[in-house]
Amino acid sequence: MRGKLLFLGGLAAGFVLGARAGREKYEELKTTALKIKESPTVQEAAGVVQEQATRLYSEGKTKVTDKLANSRFAESDLGQRLIGSSDTTPAIERDVLATTGPSKTTPSGGTSF
Repeated sequence: MRGKLLFLGGLAAGFVLGARAGREKYEELKTTALKIKESPTVQEAAGVVQEQATRLYSEGKTKVTDKLANSRFAESDLGQRLIGSSDTTPAIERDVLATTGPSKTTPSGGTSF
């Protein structure tokens, strides 16, 4: 019985001490991550990546639209909607514009992760 109590006491002490040390390390890592995220170099790189993703999306959309326009699928109602014969903006494009904005071309636009 005494051995079990000593074991449980040691387990409890280890848990408390480990939790404190773990919390301090977590706070240290969190502070470091925020410093890195807010650095101008990282912000610039994030802006460049976002611009490239937007460009690749536009190029891909154009290629897919051209391929669909030359297929039998283009004759269907769904095909016409996907090709964009209507004046409404497709939902995926609205989502991209909502996150990037229509004229954000500089990396200093406050890009966040």
